[in-house]
Amino acid sequence: MSVRDDRPGQGSEATAYRSSAYPWLLPWQVRERRFPLARLGRRGLDPVEVYAYLDRVAGDMLALYAEITKNRQETLRIKAALRCWQSEQARRANGERR
Repeated sequence: MSVRDDRPGQGSEATAYRSSAYPWLLPWQVRERRFPLARLGRRGLDPVEVYAYLDRVAGDMLALYAEITKNRQETLRIKAALRCWQSEQARRANGERR
């Protein structure tokens, strides 16, 4: 049974920390991760719940990566607009001096 929660984040203001010791985890890597069952006589977690949780985490990661991509594109657009504005201001300032 696979539980999927593809809702994007609820506007959390949390910041992201990425260790340089580990590469980025991708949603498909979380979804495909499998754990061995607990040995006989030992307690363990319900595999259905574990994999449902991992599927939800992968969905949240997918939404976050999409948001990061969107934010990077917006940043590039703003930087380009700022460069254009700065160039225009420099042209005006140089034109007024002549």
